[in-house]
Amino acid sequence: MSKQATPLALIDLTADAPCCQPLAQHRVPAGTAAVLAPAFKALGDPVRLQLMSMIASAEGGEACVCDLTPAFNLTGPTISHHLKTLREAGLVDAERRGTWVHYRARPAVLRQLAALLTVEPATAS
Repeated sequence: MSKQATPLALIDLTADAPCCQPLAQHRVPAGTAAVLAPAFKALGDPVRLQLMSMIASAEGGEACVCDLTPAFNLTGPTISHHLKTLREAGLVDAERRGTWVHYRARPAVLRQLAALLTVEPATAS
């Protein structure tokens, strides 16, 4: 059974409003950190970061696994594992069409992660 089988529901990662204050302004509560950590962990792998970039920047906002797999010197099952990790972390949605699966980035989740990491530039004195 996957570790992600029962996701925590302490915050709504799909909301358009930021989940929390940027970490440079306020301490991240333990519950919020527990919900956000799987997404950051998923992006901590170079292949998954590249896959996320390919999906998020794909024309039309989605990418077919048939277009993602050839970009790597990895087996299909390995790419599928990485895509499953991104899906379980809530970073992408997947839709099967015939024999292929198409992936779409979840912009609201990416905005939540970006908002947490936002650091305002220092103001000149």
